[in-house]
Amino acid sequence: MSGFEGSYLGANDKISPRAIMECKICWTPYDPAEGDDTRQVLPGTPFIALPDDWSCPNCDAPKEQFLVSEDPGSDAMQQAAWLAARTEALVTDFTEVWHAKMRDVPIVNKLLHVQAVGFDLYQGRPLGVLLSPWFMNLILLPAEGEDWSDLQPGAKEHITFASGQYEFIHNKRDMTGGYKACSLFSPMNDFRSQAQAVEVARAVLVALFQEEHRAETDRSAEIRAAREAELEAVTEAEAEEDAEAAPIIEAPTRRQVLTAGLSGEQG
Repeated sequence: MSGFEGSYLGANDKISPRAIMECKICWTPYDPAEGDDTRQVLPGTPFIALPDDWSCPNCDAPKEQFLVSEDPGSDAMQQAAWLAARTEALVTDFTEVWHAKMRDVPIVNKLLHVQAVGFDLYQGRPLGVLLSPWFMNLILLPAEGEDWSDLQPGAKEHITFASGQYEFIHNKRDMTGGYKACSLFSPMNDFRSQAQAVEVARAVLVALFQEEHRAETDRSAEIRAAREAELEAVTEAEAEEDAEAAPIIEAPTRRQVLTAGLSGEQG
């Protein structure tokens, strides 16, 4: 059969059997789940399997004039759906921990809730930041088809990114399975809103892949001491403020963002 002009330059192999097509002349859709009663095309017939002489049931435009409207079966959409399912399991796992075990623990920040931020594939594995009321962790999940069920909780592993080397601790959860976590912040008392925590998490993911921060990140002992000193200075400054005034906490500096993961604490 001939190709179609509207999408991918006529490359039929770029669309899946589930692709919903749309006539670019009159915008009439062809949904394979419904078929085409006017031409006796049965439901379940993919667009790429339609006869060569099939045309738009509304304006008679040829197949070549159809665009891809949406393609639930495309590789990108399948990958996005898989990634969403993995992060949803992670969030569900830790939301359950929050409700079952952590709500009454004094160190928690009740202004925050569990949220997955910025998860995307890194070398085939989901990588992102998990926020909770008691920690912010960089999380690495196994690739599709990869089995991390044999990870030993508490075991440490150093993983290198463009900005330097970071310590990850292995762990397992019921729904998530095996995963690797790098502690960024714990506890989370410095954050005054979920939006602020999300902003810092996104900054972490950007800085993680910036080589100009490698020298700072590699000086782990010095950086850890500097970070502790900065946090202590902030605490002292807050103590001097009027107790009636709402404290203003600035977002962590780039150094704090980049080096938070050097601490050994885990959520």
